[in-house]
Amino acid sequence: MATERKGIEVSLAIAEAVAQANVDVVAAYPITPQTHIVEHLSELVANGELDAEFVPVESEHSAMSVSCGSSAVGARTFTSTSSQGLALMAEIFYITSSMRLPVVMALANRSLSGPLSIWNDHTDTMMVRDAGWIHVFTENGQESYDHMFWAFRVGEDPEVMLPVAVNIDGFLVTHMIEPIEFEEKETIKKYLPDFKMKNALHPDNPVSMGCFAMPEIYTEAQMAREKALLNSYPTILKAWDEWGKLTGRKYQPIETYRTEDAEYCIVTMGSYGETAMETVDALREEGEKVGVIKIRLWRPFPLDEFLKAVQGKKHLIVLDRAISFGGPGGPVALELRSALYNKKDAPNIVNYVAGLAGRDVSRKDFRTIILEGKAKAEAGDTNGYTLYGLRG
Repeated sequence: MATERKGIEVSLAIAEAVAQANVDVVAAYPITPQTHIVEHLSELVANGELDAEFVPVESEHSAMSVSCGSSAVGARTFTSTSSQGLALMAEIFYITSSMRLPVVMALANRSLSGPLSIWNDHTDTMMVRDAGWIHVFTENGQESYDHMFWAFRVGEDPEVMLPVAVNIDGFLVTHMIEPIEFEEKETIKKYLPDFKMKNALHPDNPVSMGCFAMPEIYTEAQMAREKALLNSYPTILKAWDEWGKLTGRKYQPIETYRTEDAEYCIVTMGSYGETAMETVDALREEGEKVGVIKIRLWRPFPLDEFLKAVQGKKHLIVLDRAISFGGPGGPVALELRSALYNKKDAPNIVNYVAGLAGRDVSRKDFRTIILEGKAKAEAGDTNGYTLYGLRG
């Protein structure tokens, strides 16, 4: 199918994608740096370009509450937030997945207070990593646009029925003006069927959701939730495969760059992957056998694909964008160390935390992290983590 390529702010492209997905309800509350997404959606609704209910709620807690209600009656539902907004939503965030409601969220990642910061890191999403949602990370505007359709396609699948968070680095991606390939209406319609919820709330057919649970059934309910998330994996892969066939843009849960003969790799999530690739290109010219491993799918975690990607590697330099206070490393490094525990010939992990609250991490910084991390790994200095760029 033909596409239209145009330069546009990524936040606006995300809103346009949500409109192309023919969403029914948008529950919105403004918070930097996601505001432009819902602001543009409000314009599309007001101008009659999108036939949807736009609900300007009084808080992020209410935004997720409205999202649950609209999704429960079978409406295709979208919301968006960042940082403190996600913290306020957290109570309902957990409920959304437990009730198996396929709400889609664009999460413009931003640091949490305090001190107050409006800039980007991954502190907010790590706060809710265990809430039962599907989590995916994008690197740029095109990927952010594409994954709006993918999120609805996956979450609303009758075999899945789970909420999906598309993590998009605040400012670093959301506010950039990039060339985006917009898909034709026919392509989207072919890829994304109308949402028909099997057990939607309706007064003519009363059902219960989110009821009180005695200890005798709570454990089983949580295991059902776990199984649902794990069982979403085949649909996740299928949805990426179908999108790739329609558009030529292919995605994988774990993506690699120049890793075939690499002896060690840097591991990233989100927009930093592109800077890491440029740095690796330069280091390759100097004879360094280094590659990049990018984690796109965070939940459900693609363990088998990760183990395949690191096979034969001596060291991993894991770049975290959040701190696990009091822990022996950042949340991503902790998870990867756990995944590799007791695995034969597993690579060493050296952990760096960098880019907190939008502090710049340049190609020069990546070079330092990679080479310093390699030296640490070879010296056996793999405990804890290094807070890169710490002053004083």
